[in-house]
Amino acid sequence: MAGPLSHVRVLDLSRIMAGPWASQVLADLGADVIKVERPGEGDDTRSWGPPFLAGRDGRPTDDSGYFLSVNRGKRSITVDLASGEGQRIVRALAARSDILLENFKVGTLARYGLGYADLKAVNPGLVYASISGFGQTGPMRQRVAYDFMIQAMGGLMSVTGEADGRPGGGPQKVGVPIVDIMTGMYTSVAVLAALARRTETGAGDYIDIAMLDVQVAFLANQSMNYLLSHRTPARTGNAHPNIQPQDVFACRDGHIALACGNDGQFARLCEALGIPELAADERFASNAARVRHLAALTPRLSEAFATRTMSEWVAALGAAGVPCGPINTIPAVLQEPQVVHREMVREVPHPVAGAVQQVVSPMRFAQAPVSFDRSAPLLGEHTREILDELGYASEDIQALAARGVV
Repeated sequence: MAGPLSHVRVLDLSRIMAGPWASQVLADLGADVIKVERPGEGDDTRSWGPPFLAGRDGRPTDDSGYFLSVNRGKRSITVDLASGEGQRIVRALAARSDILLENFKVGTLARYGLGYADLKAVNPGLVYASISGFGQTGPMRQRVAYDFMIQAMGGLMSVTGEADGRPGGGPQKVGVPIVDIMTGMYTSVAVLAALARRTETGAGDYIDIAMLDVQVAFLANQSMNYLLSHRTPARTGNAHPNIQPQDVFACRDGHIALACGNDGQFARLCEALGIPELAADERFASNAARVRHLAALTPRLSEAFATRTMSEWVAALGAAGVPCGPINTIPAVLQEPQVVHREMVREVPHPVAGAVQQVVSPMRFAQAPVSFDRSAPLLGEHTREILDELGYASEDIQALAARGVV
């Protein structure tokens, strides 16, 4: 495979979302990612449907859209980690790998002889990343976690959604598993940083990534606002807590998202809306003043936006250099001319469906272009291929399969 990580091998013992997202980032960048799955069952997300991928005959396969979204570009081998023979296979794979990702309950792999200390002994250069809900230390380290509960525990839902007392008020989760995704992104950055350090020291490293830590980290401006002011951030719907006007406004036929980031943009907005006097009003002349007097500003803007259609305002404000955009549905996003031009949706080869459309990586490299030559694998699709690479004879592979090891 092409890409800047074409020299890197990743052993992926993770499942669900956070770990597989990290390994998919690495696979998109060209790494050879070997996904280890349970014989006969595989990653939990294979069954998280409907919808399920349809084969060439139009019948649904066993692989869900959820699974396809996070396992592109990998090879799949099925191994029973509870068996001694299965553990020997994983140790052999780890000896040939640069990175290992896992998200088992704390201590599980160590009981199988597959913990960091065990595998470091066979591969001192291995970068080993453990992903868990709460980390490898602390009073909650043994607890199981899912994205939704971490969004709640980590404070994200306290600042997401309409304010109490407003229509639809109350805490809301984000519409995608954002904690899992961000955990995967932090993990991919961490393992690549450890690889870069290995080029200087020759030694690998152990990385402990906790979903709760990640959620706390990306509270970002909301947590900093609290640390400076000691005021508890609250839900404000679509309104930004620090920058105004930044909100959703109703037009004649839909809604528009407005994001004014400075006073110059606000002045141009007022001119385009036909209310230039607002820009000179001392209550609205600066961003800090607009935040303080938002209750007076919003109705004036809402009244103006209601006079024209969404497309008319997008055109007018775009011409004025005011950041704005329509509230697109997912189909509308994928049909946006800019998204189409950037080829964010591509057909990726699939062994059963022939090809499957997928949203691909946003990373673009001039010198090491990223390619998308392989969709998410079938369960155990590459078991024989990978064992052959490890030097297993054909009859030995057949015997392992007969015993349910692979």
